[in-house]
Amino acid sequence: MKQVVLKKGVAQAVEVPVPSVEAGELLVRVHVSCLSVGTELSGLRSSGTPLWKRAFKQPEKVVAAIQMAKDLGVQRVWQSIEEKREAEHPTGYSVAGVVAAVGVGVRDFSVGDRVACAGAQYAHHSEYIRVTRNLCAPVPDAVGFEDASTVTLGAIALQGVRRAEPTLGEVFVVVGLGVLGQITAQLLRANGCRVIGIDTDPSRIDVAVSMGVEHAFHPEGADNDTVARMTDGFGADGVIITAASSSDAVISSAFKVCRKKGRVVLVGDVGLNLNRADFYAKELDFLVSTSYGPGRYDTRYEEQGIDYPIGYVRWTEHRNMVQYLRLLADGLVNVAALVAARYSIDDAGAAYAATAGKDKPLLVLLTYTNTEPGLSTASRRLTIKSTPRVSEGKIRIALIGAGGFARSSHLPNIAALDHLFHLRAVVNRTGVSARAAGQHFGADYISTDPAEVLADPEVDAVLIATRHNLHGALALKALAAGKHVLVEKPLTLRREELLELDSLFSAANCERPIMLTGYNRRFSPYGERMKAFLEDRTSPFILNYRINAGYIPMDHWVHGAEGGGRNIGEACHIYDLFTFLADSPVAALSAHSIKPKTAHYGRNDNFIATVSFADGSVASLTYTALGNKGLPKETAELFVDGKIASLDDFKSLTVHGAQGLSLKTGHQDKGLRNELERFAHGIRSGIWPIPLWQQIQVSELTFAVEDMIYQ
Repeated sequence: MKQVVLKKGVAQAVEVPVPSVEAGELLVRVHVSCLSVGTELSGLRSSGTPLWKRAFKQPEKVVAAIQMAKDLGVQRVWQSIEEKREAEHPTGYSVAGVVAAVGVGVRDFSVGDRVACAGAQYAHHSEYIRVTRNLCAPVPDAVGFEDASTVTLGAIALQGVRRAEPTLGEVFVVVGLGVLGQITAQLLRANGCRVIGIDTDPSRIDVAVSMGVEHAFHPEGADNDTVARMTDGFGADGVIITAASSSDAVISSAFKVCRKKGRVVLVGDVGLNLNRADFYAKELDFLVSTSYGPGRYDTRYEEQGIDYPIGYVRWTEHRNMVQYLRLLADGLVNVAALVAARYSIDDAGAAYAATAGKDKPLLVLLTYTNTEPGLSTASRRLTIKSTPRVSEGKIRIALIGAGGFARSSHLPNIAALDHLFHLRAVVNRTGVSARAAGQHFGADYISTDPAEVLADPEVDAVLIATRHNLHGALALKALAAGKHVLVEKPLTLRREELLELDSLFSAANCERPIMLTGYNRRFSPYGERMKAFLEDRTSPFILNYRINAGYIPMDHWVHGAEGGGRNIGEACHIYDLFTFLADSPVAALSAHSIKPKTAHYGRNDNFIATVSFADGSVASLTYTALGNKGLPKETAELFVDGKIASLDDFKSLTVHGAQGLSLKTGHQDKGLRNELERFAHGIRSGIWPIPLWQQIQVSELTFAVEDMIYQ
């Protein structure tokens, strides 16, 4: 399918696979998408701005990059920068089309329904999109696809009007008569208000007047008393700002034209250095309207589909979308007159060029001619290399999940180990990300469906790097398909999947295909030195390990159903290191957590877990989000036979009481590359890099600790 992407200041339609659809989502075949001049032009300019110029505007990212270079090395950071420089960015946030497929749990939409969709993370300029339930609204029969494609703009304007709380007969000023301002003016008139418009573009002023705005003028052709003369000397009851400008004069002028006790609502993006004198004496209310309405930027609402009860939140972003479509159906809003041009998706470059021209159009639409009634298997797969590289003697590997970690770590390591691996495929639920990773790292093909690589006889192994909740199920499917599996930690979030994985090998009494969980720390040079430190020991060891984890907001996916929490999702690394060093079954376990007095922290944010092994060794993990990033994230002290080994964030190991085991590297080395090498060796030799019983024990430990800290 075709999708518009932005790269280095240029818009173009490229071929990508049709996105996959998960629970709570719909697949929509797009008929029309709306190109919003202000938002789209901003994205186009940003994609063309050199990274060094962006760095001047965001110095905190420069500091982060310098710290990353210290931790991971300059080469790793440079690779990340190069990937960002070459990245293609999806664009668009308002479309209309027909439902092509429905995910599990969606009961109020069916294939063939006409829908309008919103959301910059979903509603792209693309022949097909995946979109969650709460960002999708049914289109009334009386509304065509072109009008419906403006649903996002309409919801934004409607939310701005709701924040202003207009009443019949009031006078409102709309500052900025772009498409948002034009729709806002119509909504205010539908509320029985008189409307005054302000814009610097005479053509937009003419359009506004032709559509019912009572007065409209250029700001340079007026003074601060202009609105007062139009309102019997009182001033406006309210102002809605839909303009985009870096100037602080816009907000200052808005305050000045208001009557006493008036209100100003900010919908657009303007300078916000406020002058107290502009609003204090009049006791004005200044309100900010957040995009489409309540629910916007709330992952529980937008991603998980959890609605707000109508009795408590009358107008959510979804309900704003529905109401705007009804206003279109009733003829109370007219957007057809605002459409300046229509372009085929094939001419996306010309459409964007039009928005960047001197005479900027109010509204541009992209149209789609794809009338394919269904989806073939091939539509989820796209060949990158027509003539694949020779892979004889190499392990043909497919990556499932091309997120940030996989792109910054696994894929560069696979490329560096090209004498061992051949990158056969990259799979990701969104086509643009799959395409970017596949092209950059030289995959034979890309796909949005894991079933593609599981059925591919030319795939020997899969590397699963999706979000945590998918690990176990994908590993089971891949093993059943005869593929060797490297699955990122944690192995699974579900006990039943762990039992299935254990019994899969036990029942067959076999060791192939092999499975490796991505507990990379044992493969680091530091993990191996610590193991060597314990060789020939005459007594059990004591290990104190600390993770200064840092705070992650509670609405982050790590804490939710996709992540499983920080104990299962991250501390599993350390339970594996404990198991690796002891090479012994667990004999006893205790775990205690802080019971936070506020919801700022979770129970599994701050805890201590102590593991006793059958050989008598004791290892303790202190995991905390209460610390400070000024200290290293991971430190450890290992005591045995009159010797001490101190680990400092996988950058150094200092050994007291033994010779030749201390180590220091120029940057962090947590063993990710070594892990891939051991995986390749395991596939060829049949010797598992981590014995199955140890992988199972680590997962059982995480589940047991989780139970204890929530008791």
